[in-house]
Amino acid sequence: MSIFEPSEGTLVVVPSLSLPQDELRRIKAARCYEERLLFLLLTLRAPGISVVYLSSMPIDQEIVDYYFSFLPDPDDAARRLHLITVNDPDSQPLTRTLLDRPEVIDRVRSVIGDDAWLVPFVMSDLEEQLAASLNVPIYGPAMSLAHYGSKSGAREVGTEAGVPMARGFGDLYTMAQIEDAVLSLPGERVMVKLNDGYSGLGNAIVPKDDWTRTEFSAGADETWAGFAAKLAERGGVVEEFIEHRPLYYPSALARITPGGHYDVVATHDQVLDGPVYQGCTFPARSEYRQEVSASATKIAKLLAERGVVGLFGMDFFAMKTDAGYAALLCEVNLRIGGTTHPFGAALLTTDAVYDPATGLLMCGNQPKYYTATDNCSAGCLRGYTPGQVVRMVERLGLGFDRRRRTGNVLHLLGAIPEHGKLGFTTIGDSREEAEELHRLTRQALCGG
Repeated sequence: MSIFEPSEGTLVVVPSLSLPQDELRRIKAARCYEERLLFLLLTLRAPGISVVYLSSMPIDQEIVDYYFSFLPDPDDAARRLHLITVNDPDSQPLTRTLLDRPEVIDRVRSVIGDDAWLVPFVMSDLEEQLAASLNVPIYGPAMSLAHYGSKSGAREVGTEAGVPMARGFGDLYTMAQIEDAVLSLPGERVMVKLNDGYSGLGNAIVPKDDWTRTEFSAGADETWAGFAAKLAERGGVVEEFIEHRPLYYPSALARITPGGHYDVVATHDQVLDGPVYQGCTFPARSEYRQEVSASATKIAKLLAERGVVGLFGMDFFAMKTDAGYAALLCEVNLRIGGTTHPFGAALLTTDAVYDPATGLLMCGNQPKYYTATDNCSAGCLRGYTPGQVVRMVERLGLGFDRRRRTGNVLHLLGAIPEHGKLGFTTIGDSREEAEELHRLTRQALCGG
């Protein structure tokens, strides 16, 4: 089964941000990130598919209509879509609230058939409880395997799979362990990461000669006392700080089916603001694309043998060396990540097929490229409705050309009215076309 192109059954989509809430509060419009998985509405183009989409707050009908506009029969798709909300803006994470609302769970039960799958944004004990309550399998890794998605687990997987990594130490919980690890690594600075950090949060860059100058990704209000408490509870790793410049940040997206089939479905170059993910470009640069894909395949094979199921991402560092380009494994994220929805949107709107030999999306003989952002933000957009922004994009000639299968696919539209923020994936027939149209769209919407 592929959640990108399922043929029949019901996808029960649970976009709950079941992550450490202290870091989540630092992300602008965090609740709206539940909309990241709305690209799965595009799977309704297959007449045998139904989608149950759960959310904290009602999803604006204009957003639903926008996704339906990509489908051949929007009216039939609407009959197979069930939007179910707990109607609680403060419900974080969503799954915890769902478990406290038996009437909502009863409603979900009433609309799913025998062939249903729960598709979580991220796995936690809460998602396992929900799946058990609904008596449906999960398209995601069992919590007994969650360690492989931690920073320490990634180091174990990387070592066993034989892929290159930065030097470092895992499974550290005390400051004494951290200090020993810092002194054992070369260089003037090291990186300390919480096991369950995400989006670049939960990291610290530590100057070895003066820990008071530590740079915490969580911001100026983080302290060593607070960070040490999180380490004691969650554990972490210490790794050498890669000083090499220029440094690139490719990632790979892989899937493992319930039957144990594994493959790499895409590579990307991530766009970062400091350590924080902002967007991506597809595919990763040709200089290191195959090396990233080969390492990712080894990791996917190992995780498939351990029983992992679902979509997951792997982040790398890439740099030029005397022998060519090298790619070092950075982390494994056993969840749907920031590159998943751009890939899904591009795949489902172009009918392209991923070619593992070249790492390209092929629409017939035409390769497809895209550039995506999660963070186009402008005060002038506040107060606009999602539909108004959609019509603005189309009026400016920046929408999606269904004949050429190029242009913009918008997401995070629910963050526009309050935050003036949205994301979009810009698809082109060349990298240059995608980047230029992306630049023009950002300039038109965000002023830069």
